[in-house]
Amino acid sequence: MPIKFLIDECLSPTLVDDAHAAGFIESTCVRNRGLAGTKDWHLMTLVIAEDYTLVTNNSRDFRGEGPNEPGGLHAKQPIHAGLVCLNCAASGGMDLDLQRALFQVALEQLEGRDDLVNQAIEVTLEDDGASVRVVFYDIPVA
Repeated sequence: MPIKFLIDECLSPTLVDDAHAAGFIESTCVRNRGLAGTKDWHLMTLVIAEDYTLVTNNSRDFRGEGPNEPGGLHAKQPIHAGLVCLNCAASGGMDLDLQRALFQVALEQLEGRDDLVNQAIEVTLEDDGASVRVVFYDIPVA
């Protein structure tokens, strides 16, 4: 089954257009689905039921403390379609250009993959403001 992304409301809906352009045509976003303000645990119900790979920068809630300490809402699921975390360790926060740049890195890393079942990919702009780190890891059942 091809990957289809659900873009969290903490990120721009513009990322849906980027996903479509990269061939992930079933992708959508929380805002377009009328789900803005939905609690994370309730959003997981949709993510699981419809096999979405969630894209977020609210990383800790969904993946736990990180690659060495996975947890969060995804770890409570016996099976999930994966998680994409876009993170910024540099000062200045995550503006639209940075969101799009980090998501583009993730899309390139996922090219040719059929799924991210029970896995996460973290794409992080490091605190130097120039380096981008990409890490894949499993999110096991808690």
